[in-house]
Amino acid sequence: MNSKFLPFVDLAALKQAYADGDAEKFYDMLVQPLHEELYKRQTFEFLDDLSWGQQLLLAYDYMHMQVGQGGFIQFIQNGYIALLPNMIEQLHKLRAVEMAQVLDDVLKVYVLNREQLERTTTVEEFAKLYDEFREFEEIDKRYLILHEPTTKMLLAYAFDHLNEFVETTIA
Repeated sequence: MNSKFLPFVDLAALKQAYADGDAEKFYDMLVQPLHEELYKRQTFEFLDDLSWGQQLLLAYDYMHMQVGQGGFIQFIQNGYIALLPNMIEQLHKLRAVEMAQVLDDVLKVYVLNREQLERTTTVEEFAKLYDEFREFEEIDKRYLILHEPTTKMLLAYAFDHLNEFVETTIA
Protein backbone atom coordinates (compact mmCIF):
# COMPACT_ATOMS: atom_id res chain seq x y z
CA MET A 1 0.00 0.00 0.00
CA ASN A 2 1.23 3.48 -0.82
CA SER A 3 1.22 6.11 1.87
CA LYS A 4 -1.41 8.83 1.93
CA PHE A 5 0.84 10.75 4.32
CA LEU A 6 4.33 11.72 3.23
CA PRO A 7 5.85 14.37 5.48
CA PHE A 8 8.20 17.00 4.15
CA VAL A 9 11.62 16.37 5.66
CA ASP A 10 14.93 17.95 4.76
CA LEU A 11 16.03 15.21 2.38
CA ALA A 12 19.67 16.31 2.33
CA ALA A 13 19.82 16.27 6.14
CA LEU A 14 18.10 12.89 6.22
CA LYS A 15 20.59 11.39 3.76
CA GLN A 16 23.49 13.02 5.61
CA ALA A 17 22.38 11.55 8.94
CA TYR A 18 22.29 8.10 7.36
CA ALA A 19 25.66 8.60 5.65
CA ASP A 20 27.17 9.78 8.95
CA GLY A 21 25.91 6.66 10.68
CA ASP A 22 23.73 8.78 12.98
CA ALA A 23 21.00 6.17 13.27
CA GLU A 24 19.24 8.01 16.08
CA LYS A 25 18.92 11.24 14.10
CA PHE A 26 17.83 9.39 10.94
CA TYR A 27 15.27 7.39 12.92
CA ASP A 28 13.92 10.50 14.67
CA MET A 29 13.62 12.43 11.40
CA LEU A 30 11.45 9.63 10.03
CA VAL A 31 9.32 8.82 13.06
CA GLN A 32 8.67 12.27 14.59
CA PRO A 33 6.42 13.51 11.76
CA LEU A 34 4.38 10.31 12.15
CA HIS A 35 3.98 10.89 15.89
CA GLU A 36 3.02 14.51 15.29
CA GLU A 37 0.35 13.60 12.76
CA LEU A 38 -0.98 10.80 14.97
CA TYR A 39 -1.19 13.27 17.86
CA LYS A 40 -3.13 15.72 15.65
CA ARG A 41 -5.58 13.05 14.52
CA GLN A 42 -5.88 11.36 17.92
CA THR A 43 -6.72 7.97 16.40
CA PHE A 44 -4.74 4.91 15.42
CA GLU A 45 -6.87 4.78 12.27
CA PHE A 46 -4.11 7.04 10.95
CA LEU A 47 -2.07 3.85 10.47
CA ASP A 48 -4.43 2.92 7.63
CA ASP A 49 -3.11 5.94 5.69
CA LEU A 50 0.50 4.79 5.95
CA SER A 51 2.66 2.44 3.92
CA TRP A 52 3.57 -0.81 5.62
CA GLY A 53 7.07 0.55 6.29
CA GLN A 54 5.69 3.66 7.98
CA GLN A 55 3.23 1.55 9.95
CA LEU A 56 6.04 -0.67 11.14
CA LEU A 57 8.26 2.27 12.05
CA LEU A 58 5.56 3.97 14.12
CA ALA A 59 4.30 0.80 15.81
CA TYR A 60 7.88 -0.32 16.45
CA ASP A 61 8.61 3.00 18.11
CA TYR A 62 5.58 2.67 20.40
CA MET A 63 6.66 -0.86 21.24
CA HIS A 64 10.22 0.26 21.95
CA MET A 65 9.05 3.05 24.27
CA GLN A 66 6.71 0.76 26.21
CA VAL A 67 8.89 -2.34 26.38
CA GLY A 68 11.93 -0.24 27.24
CA GLN A 69 10.13 1.16 30.27
CA GLY A 70 8.19 -1.83 31.55
CA GLY A 71 8.49 -4.80 29.26
CA PHE A 72 5.73 -6.40 27.27
CA ILE A 73 3.47 -6.43 30.33
CA GLN A 74 3.43 -2.63 30.23
CA PHE A 75 2.93 -2.71 26.45
CA ILE A 76 -0.14 -4.91 26.92
CA GLN A 77 -1.51 -3.05 29.95
CA ASN A 78 -1.30 0.25 28.07
CA GLY A 79 -3.46 -1.13 25.28
CA TYR A 80 -0.97 -1.55 22.44
CA ILE A 81 -1.40 -5.30 21.89
CA ALA A 82 -3.51 -4.68 18.76
CA LEU A 83 -0.36 -3.41 17.01
CA LEU A 84 1.33 -6.83 17.15
CA PRO A 85 -0.41 -8.86 14.41
CA ASN A 86 0.45 -6.33 11.68
CA MET A 87 3.94 -5.83 13.09
CA ILE A 88 4.61 -9.56 12.91
CA GLU A 89 3.57 -9.62 9.25
CA GLN A 90 5.59 -6.48 8.50
CA LEU A 91 8.68 -7.82 10.25
CA HIS A 92 8.47 -10.91 8.05
CA LYS A 93 8.43 -8.63 4.98
CA LEU A 94 11.51 -6.94 6.39
CA ARG A 95 13.04 -10.40 6.94
CA ALA A 96 13.37 -9.70 10.66
CA VAL A 97 12.13 -13.20 11.39
CA GLU A 98 13.62 -13.50 14.88
CA MET A 99 11.91 -10.33 16.12
CA ALA A 100 8.68 -11.46 14.46
CA GLN A 101 8.98 -14.68 16.49
CA VAL A 102 9.46 -12.70 19.71
CA LEU A 103 6.26 -10.77 19.01
CA ASP A 104 4.45 -13.97 18.08
CA ASP A 105 5.49 -15.41 21.46
CA VAL A 106 4.12 -12.31 23.20
CA LEU A 107 0.85 -12.78 21.35
CA LYS A 108 0.66 -16.46 22.38
CA VAL A 109 1.12 -15.65 26.07
CA TYR A 110 -1.39 -12.83 25.74
CA VAL A 111 -4.05 -15.01 24.07
CA LEU A 112 -3.72 -17.67 26.77
CA ASN A 113 -3.99 -15.08 29.56
CA ARG A 114 -6.04 -12.35 27.96
CA GLU A 115 -8.45 -11.68 30.82
CA GLN A 116 -5.70 -11.37 33.41
CA LEU A 117 -3.45 -9.23 31.23
CA GLU A 118 -6.18 -6.86 30.03
CA ARG A 119 -7.89 -6.20 33.34
CA THR A 120 -7.62 -2.76 34.86
CA THR A 121 -5.11 -2.88 37.69
CA THR A 122 -3.97 -0.81 40.60
CA VAL A 123 -0.27 -0.02 40.81
CA GLU A 124 0.17 -2.94 43.21
CA GLU A 125 -1.75 -5.35 40.98
CA PHE A 126 0.25 -4.19 37.96
CA ALA A 127 3.50 -4.89 39.82
CA LYS A 128 2.28 -8.40 40.70
CA LEU A 129 1.78 -9.19 37.01
CA TYR A 130 5.58 -9.35 36.68
CA ASP A 131 5.67 -12.16 39.28
CA GLU A 132 2.64 -13.85 37.78
CA PHE A 133 3.91 -13.88 34.19
CA ARG A 134 7.58 -14.80 34.45
CA GLU A 135 7.54 -16.03 30.84
CA PHE A 136 7.74 -12.38 29.79
CA GLU A 137 11.20 -12.08 31.39
CA GLU A 138 12.73 -14.30 28.70
CA ILE A 139 10.69 -12.68 25.93
CA ASP A 140 11.75 -9.20 27.10
CA LYS A 141 15.41 -10.32 27.09
CA ARG A 142 15.12 -11.69 23.56
CA TYR A 143 13.51 -8.43 22.46
CA LEU A 144 16.37 -6.40 23.95
CA ILE A 145 18.97 -8.55 22.18
CA LEU A 146 17.19 -8.21 18.83
CA HIS A 147 16.16 -4.56 19.11
CA GLU A 148 19.33 -2.97 17.70
CA PRO A 149 19.80 -5.33 14.72
CA THR A 150 16.08 -5.08 13.90
CA THR A 151 16.23 -1.29 14.05
CA LYS A 152 19.20 -1.34 11.70
CA MET A 153 17.24 -3.50 9.26
CA LEU A 154 14.28 -1.12 9.44
CA LEU A 155 16.48 1.93 8.87
CA ALA A 156 18.28 0.31 5.95
CA TYR A 157 14.90 -0.49 4.40
CA ALA A 158 13.74 3.10 4.99
CA PHE A 159 16.88 4.53 3.40
CA ASP A 160 16.49 2.28 0.36
CA HIS A 161 12.80 3.26 0.07
CA LEU A 162 12.75 6.91 1.16
CA ASN A 163 9.83 7.66 -1.15
CA GLU A 164 7.72 5.39 1.08
CA PHE A 165 8.55 7.44 4.18
CA VAL A 166 8.94 11.10 3.19
CA GLU A 167 8.15 13.46 0.35
CA THR A 168 11.09 13.13 -2.04
CA THR A 169 9.91 15.37 -4.87
CA ILE A 170 10.47 19.08 -5.00
CA ALA A 171 7.25 21.08 -5.24
